[in-house]
Amino acid sequence: MKSFTEREKGFEAEFKRNQELMFRVTARRNRLLGLWAAARLGLPAEEAEVYAKTVVAADFEAPGDADIIKKVRTDFEEKGVAVTEAELRSELARAAAEARRQFAGS
Repeated sequence: MKSFTEREKGFEAEFKRNQELMFRVTARRNRLLGLWAAARLGLPAEEAEVYAKTVVAADFEAPGDADIIKKVRTDFEEKGVAVTEAELRSELARAAAEARRQFAGS
């Protein structure tokens, strides 16, 4: 029975690691999207980092990606920057791939 308990603890530890990694990849993805959006908005480097953090924080408003898409799209509309939802989702997918690549290399 000890072996079963050890296996269970091992699976739980692996699940925890995977969940933490997913969270970190998602946060990095959102930061990368924020930096991309900041560049499109013409923000200087210091403001770009602050803006990227607001994009990361926006993801905690609701489950899924709709909240960050809405935030970035609204910010673009306020600044008169034309962007489609498809373009935002495409950039989000690119940022996700880059975030996964960055964590795979570390």
